[in-house]
Amino acid sequence: MLDRFPAIEPYESGMLDVGDGYRVYWECSGNPDGRPALYLHGGPGSGASPGQRRWFDPDAYRVVLFDQRGSGRSRPLADELGADLGANTTAHLIADIEALRRVLGVERWTILGLSWGTTLGLAYAQAHPERVNALVLGLVTTTSRREVAWITHDVGRIFPREWDRFASAVPDRLRHLPLADAYATLLFDPDPAVREHAAREWCAWEDAHVSLTPGHRPSPLFADPAFRLRFARLVTHYWRNAAFLGEDQLLRDAPTLDGIPGVLIHGRFDVSSPLETAWRLSHRWATGELQALDDAGHGGGDTLTAAIVGAVNRFAAS
Repeated sequence: MLDRFPAIEPYESGMLDVGDGYRVYWECSGNPDGRPALYLHGGPGSGASPGQRRWFDPDAYRVVLFDQRGSGRSRPLADELGADLGANTTAHLIADIEALRRVLGVERWTILGLSWGTTLGLAYAQAHPERVNALVLGLVTTTSRREVAWITHDVGRIFPREWDRFASAVPDRLRHLPLADAYATLLFDPDPAVREHAAREWCAWEDAHVSLTPGHRPSPLFADPAFRLRFARLVTHYWRNAAFLGEDQLLRDAPTLDGIPGVLIHGRFDVSSPLETAWRLSHRWATGELQALDDAGHGGGDTLTAAIVGAVNRFAAS
């Protein structure tokens, strides 16, 4: 069973001014002369973490992590008073990745994205296929309106008690709205108690729908009120806008990735983003390979870890 690599520290880091009042945190670790690799974190809003460096062989890869707008060590944060998410869209994040690539002097890189990071990775690679030499995408989602409706409503058929609590936290005045829109409104309410309650209930639902993974434990990150608000604001912002992409855009344009080798890694226990999306992508991306895992879900799993490390290792040797 493949495990992740030992912990390492960055050899270089900085804050990149990307405009619109945003400064994006970035870091490099591993081998400065190695194959460039970019990790795209999930959420959106979770931020990068030291453990994510461990997906990559530090002798083979020049590992680049960054915190997407509004999250992690980037500034300003989405949980701040007066936060404005108007300049926080998928197009802005793609532009930030390109700005970072130019600053670091990278010609082409291998991209690893998990969960929301797969949506962003697909969108970036389709916009700039000449800058990507391989893609590893785990817990695959395209953040389409259909997928958002599933994860906020339809999957409640599997978790009826948890979904009833999630939906019941929305006051009568907002119940005509889709749940992502209703929560997005509550998370910017002038009353801090309303914001806190909405963030807590949103994150409780996030923990519920990923819980089918064997051995699942609730995320410790959700114990932090500031993180809960930041995460929930960014997730609802992107979900209510279907990632600011056309419906099924990433599926429709998947053939633009032909020639880029890739691996789509997905677990059958993943009811948060069912296997169908990864399967459909694999049929429209000629050089994309699907690995369906029988004992993994959106919350992870040992075989998921081994599959991701194995895929990343394979491209290191190519």
